[in-house]
Amino acid sequence: MSSQKQDPVKRIAAPDILARKGKEPIVCLTAYDAPTAEILDAHCDLLLVGDSVGMVVHGLPNTVGVTLEMMILHGQAVMRGARRAMVVVDMPFGSYEGGKEQAYANCARVMKETGAQGVKLESGPTVPETIAYLVQRGIPVMGHVGLRPQAVLTEGSFKAKGRTDDERLRVMAEAEATADAGAFAVVVEGVAESLAREITETIDKPTIGIGASAACDGQILVVPDMLGLFDWTPKFVRRYADLRGDIDRAVATYAQDVRARRFPAEVETYFSKKPVSS
Repeated sequence: MSSQKQDPVKRIAAPDILARKGKEPIVCLTAYDAPTAEILDAHCDLLLVGDSVGMVVHGLPNTVGVTLEMMILHGQAVMRGARRAMVVVDMPFGSYEGGKEQAYANCARVMKETGAQGVKLESGPTVPETIAYLVQRGIPVMGHVGLRPQAVLTEGSFKAKGRTDDERLRVMAEAEATADAGAFAVVVEGVAESLAREITETIDKPTIGIGASAACDGQILVVPDMLGLFDWTPKFVRRYADLRGDIDRAVATYAQDVRARRFPAEVETYFSKKPVSS
């Protein structure tokens, strides 16, 4: 009797995301570990292994200290949990700014060692040329304009962009250059609604908003933020759960049970087997 093999799940890829431009909204979330990725996979089109992992998992003050090795480690974990959603890995600060060859070597390493379907680069003024170089060599790239977390040390803080004419022109130019370079999608973070709408209507690639209004082609949030793991979250985050409160209550109850010797109970305890009578 032959066993039936389970049909493989077709994983979403860059052309599928690109084809969604102007159609059904694209659902994206961040992911950093296998169990969470497994849960998110059924609901999301794209999972981003964001360098936000440095802040929300490792407790860093910003994303600048995130290393390539950290991104590879978390990318591997997410790929073990996700079967259907496209997985994109953030390229950390310092891994692609040193030139096209450096960027290609590091991006190729990430793709090989994680098995992810794409990488994301924050699209500063010099990055579109690098994006074109990568795409021409077979690496799907997602861009990122507007508020760029990796630029926090030069810009001073995490502030919304595009509220002045000069900022609008700069962000718009970066978005157009990123799309023209061949990025399959562009994250638009922390910009005024009118600018997000203009970018979405102007470029021919899907826009993925985070703090950029519902005008974008899709949305992404940082999972620990939207699940309520922190006391504070940015204005643009909607909390869909209160996991911080749930975890606090669960751990408090566990501590009480241990101190009162209510845990472990008999049902949670192993006992020696009784000898078998002859």
